[in-house]
Amino acid sequence: MNPRKKVAFYTLGCKLNFSETSTIARSFNDEGFDRVNFSEKADMYVINTCSVTENADRRFKDIVKQAQKVNSDAFIAAVGCYAQLKPQELADVNGVDLVLGATEKFRITDYINDLAKNDFGKVHSCEIKDADFYVGSYSIGDRTRAFLKIQDGCDYVCTFCTIPLARGISRSEVLDKVLLNAKKISDQGIKEIVLTGVNIGDYGKGEFGNKKHQHTFLELIQELDNIDGIERIRISSIEPNLLKNETIQFVSSSKAFVPHFHIPLQSGSNKLLRLMKRRYKRELYVEKVNEIKKYMPDACIGVDVIIGFPGETDELFLETYHFLNELDISYLHVFTYSERENTPAASMDGVVPLNVRKKRSKMLRGLSVKKRRSFYESQLNTVHTVLFEGENKKGYILGFTENYVKIKQPWNPGLINTTREVLLTEIDDDGMVRFEFT
Repeated sequence: MNPRKKVAFYTLGCKLNFSETSTIARSFNDEGFDRVNFSEKADMYVINTCSVTENADRRFKDIVKQAQKVNSDAFIAAVGCYAQLKPQELADVNGVDLVLGATEKFRITDYINDLAKNDFGKVHSCEIKDADFYVGSYSIGDRTRAFLKIQDGCDYVCTFCTIPLARGISRSEVLDKVLLNAKKISDQGIKEIVLTGVNIGDYGKGEFGNKKHQHTFLELIQELDNIDGIERIRISSIEPNLLKNETIQFVSSSKAFVPHFHIPLQSGSNKLLRLMKRRYKRELYVEKVNEIKKYMPDACIGVDVIIGFPGETDELFLETYHFLNELDISYLHVFTYSERENTPAASMDGVVPLNVRKKRSKMLRGLSVKKRRSFYESQLNTVHTVLFEGENKKGYILGFTENYVKIKQPWNPGLINTTREVLLTEIDDDGMVRFEFT
């Protein structure tokens, strides 16, 4: 009897990529493969790529080398956003055998046979206009929480972004299938779902292959709130102009949805927001933050911000810095702008020198530390529910409260994937919170 082949996966980028990697992995299981860790010897390595930043592009070659060190004879495939945008560039990397684009990646097992190494990387990549159909995904078994894909693609034309070029038009999972996948996750004993997509607030567009909205995002979360067995549902990044007040109000009184929002801002300057072709002004962003805090004073609010966009003068940067400093938010995800091919921003005037971009990014990351610390301090001596993670981190078990306070406690495997009520007591030197069981 021939031994079962082994396959390993490496995922770069966002929660959406993790959900799709998990779905692709299940297709290999159906074909008789065993999944192993990427650090282990495998017959095939699959790298799910990202191309949001230049750094993600660079990492690809390093990951290929990691796989080759473990097994120089392994078959190596690249899928994902970078594979769609620059397939030949990936195919030319030494050791890469197969590159699949936006639609082909979900049929990866159709493109492999005996896993013999190719003399050169083979490319199967569609025109992005053909990426107009929806493939559902969800992650199970990779983490304590599951990522549930509800939407793909984007119809926005932000001048810095390659995502529409990599993933195509906005389209959504059929509502009944979202609910079915959520039930499958629940049946596995997973207690938390994170909703993910490219532009999840646009949910409902393209649900049945047309441009219209069949359902709204609010209708979706109202239905998900009734899924038995899921204790928590977390909304991932959602555009401020698509985060309706009715959605905020529903989350505040729902059974499963938690008081945690991640809302991209990108800049605190209206001038730069116009150059970015964002669909809101900073005043709307303030309204959304205030609305959340009105109904959920202890809500955690995360912010995406881009530093060093063309035209960002010292004055405009400080406008963003002071805007964020005064805003009642909890943490920042800071992205240093990098030029991406085929985007309008790449040819704009007012290029910010790299050393200036790095300096400004460092300033905002420092502000993020300050904001997170202030938020954590506001939660001390209050009672919350913690969902414990599954990894032993240097002798500690980690977890998150419903409002995304990160906690740590000496390792106790009996707590894995359990929710417990705790009193938050102190912040340690690592910036995490200790607690007492109530």
